[in-house]
Amino acid sequence: MRTAVLRINIDPAGGLADEQLAQGVSALRAGVAAWGGEVLGGGDLPAAPPNRREVQLLVATDDADGAHRAALELCARVFGTEPAAGVVTFISRGTDDDAHGVLAGFGLTAEVVRTQDADGFDVVSVIVAKEDLERVPESRLHTALEASLNCEVTVLAK
Repeated sequence: MRTAVLRINIDPAGGLADEQLAQGVSALRAGVAAWGGEVLGGGDLPAAPPNRREVQLLVATDDADGAHRAALELCARVFGTEPAAGVVTFISRGTDDDAHGVLAGFGLTAEVVRTQDADGFDVVSVIVAKEDLERVPESRLHTALEASLNCEVTVLAK
């Protein structure tokens, strides 16, 4: 499972007072904790421009879109506003789950094999169906995997 960073503008209209923001963040923390996630920051919302009050939620999920929808509903409930969805990104810890998440982003499934080189550094081989590499440029896939895994990556076609 990957860790998604869900961004939500909780008060696009800029109508919440400082006390409402504090109460909402407290309720949001409790709601997100029930999912096993956490709210990053949140205490600095009163200082943000009124139309840019964004929270970031860390949630481990296999369904980032579903988690984002649920987070929007939770924000609407606890803040009493119509929140706006922001960008979803992922935290990478260099795991095989991260590799599979990158592959899924390209619409691919592949075998991921992790070995160590002579110096003890990880080398990840990703074995992709040849027809998949005909529709997804290998260089883009390779770059995304190396950035996510922070190790040497070899993309192989089978």
